[in-house]
Amino acid sequence: MLSCIPAVFLLLAQPAPASDLAEQVKTFMRVYSAVEREAADPVNPEQAIYGGAIPGMLRRLDPHSVFFDPEQFDQLKKLQESTQKGFGSVVSVLPGRVIVLQVLPGTPAAKSGIGPGDEIVAINGIGLARLDIEQLIGLLSQTRQKEARIDVRRPGNARLLTFTLTPEEMQSPSVERAFFLRPGIGYLRVSSFDAETGKQIRDAIEKLGGRKLSGLVLDLRNNPGGLLAAALETASLFLKPDQVLLTVRGRAVQSTEEKVPATASPYEFPMAVLVNGRTASAAEIVAGALQDHDRAIVVGEPSYGKGLVESVFPLSEGTGLALTTAYYFTPSGRSIQRPLEGSQIQSSHIAMRLGEQKEFRTDSGRIVQGGGGIRPDYEVYPQPMSRFRMVLDGTGAFTSFATEYTRRNGPVDENFEVSPQVLDEFQVYLSERKIRPGVAEWSSEREWITNRLKTELFNLSLGVERGDEVEAQRDPVILTALEKMASGPGPVHTNGRD
Repeated sequence: MLSCIPAVFLLLAQPAPASDLAEQVKTFMRVYSAVEREAADPVNPEQAIYGGAIPGMLRRLDPHSVFFDPEQFDQLKKLQESTQKGFGSVVSVLPGRVIVLQVLPGTPAAKSGIGPGDEIVAINGIGLARLDIEQLIGLLSQTRQKEARIDVRRPGNARLLTFTLTPEEMQSPSVERAFFLRPGIGYLRVSSFDAETGKQIRDAIEKLGGRKLSGLVLDLRNNPGGLLAAALETASLFLKPDQVLLTVRGRAVQSTEEKVPATASPYEFPMAVLVNGRTASAAEIVAGALQDHDRAIVVGEPSYGKGLVESVFPLSEGTGLALTTAYYFTPSGRSIQRPLEGSQIQSSHIAMRLGEQKEFRTDSGRIVQGGGGIRPDYEVYPQPMSRFRMVLDGTGAFTSFATEYTRRNGPVDENFEVSPQVLDEFQVYLSERKIRPGVAEWSSEREWITNRLKTELFNLSLGVERGDEVEAQRDPVILTALEKMASGPGPVHTNGRD
């Protein structure tokens, strides 16, 4: 959470003892004077101070405290003011290939005539065939900033089609998905915490049935966080009035508690929260509060561990400083911030002074693990990728086959199931491309292949939301959440990498 302080002198409100600080400054000036006088090459003051002394000091604190020279600070302010733009298409990115899965109504992509199944082969004259995944993602990100020429290959059409698209502001909702996993049990995937996230979550729950739901799976995997206020509003949807949501503590910051509003009227259905190594910041605040109050079980992988308050200080001459000034702690007292190796402010005596304790318990007395991040009640990891699976994913076989299948047979409907005949067609398709698994390998992966084919066909025919519903039925983290949710929070349990 960034908060702006109008003047640098506020940063110096808690100075070191005058004698120590003065002597240290004199030592620095003597060193700098010697370097400036004796160095073999002329010394650039800006590079020595802005690029050397100040960043070197901040590196001893933590990797999140950053000094901005005038140009960098100006870029930061512009970035904070910028809006998200795009063309309104959902694509599948494969090595050297980008295939359109869905086009959102009313967007530049939809108005141009681009449709599901179209393959983007070039952007602004740059061919995509030789680019790897990271290069493709970087190019797509740059393309969304200004007008772009897109060359498209459409199934059944030998001639390349060319479209000129102008990006428009996109209002991407935080709640990406909302559907039923089983009768009465809803699923929400929340991708970030923005100003409207709390309202969007409440609206999504109401559409699924509101208080009539028999359970909810809140998916915060890959959620990097966002606004603190949005996290507090979200947690307050499920916790009782006046329960503690988090505590903020820092050396020069007054300790404060955030609580659920006294007027809150929370939902009471059983819950599971899903996290992984990319769940961070505001998302960890929500998961930690619900876990500490025994309101939800947490399933998945240990979260990232980013629980710090970053304040931005404008300095003189157009420079600026982003400085870690405090830390977030869950209701039981766990620091969300993971220890940073070699960081001065994460040393053990500082952590203890900030209130870190050795044992943490939930409201019911369950022991939960501290040490940074949120440790799940049930650790579950994605299924490991076999060599055969990696080949199918790496070659884009599922998406390519689904594109050809829908071109020949038309879009599938919501009642479609992958029949043995479709599986046979897919096996022939793979054989023609020199992918020929053995009988035992094909048999062992048959269920996974069936689900993947159905997912891709639904992506192209019914939209990626419906494809995600199919994919959820084989997600081991979701399946574990459904299994364990009914029994409520329990002792920490590890399922292993199954």
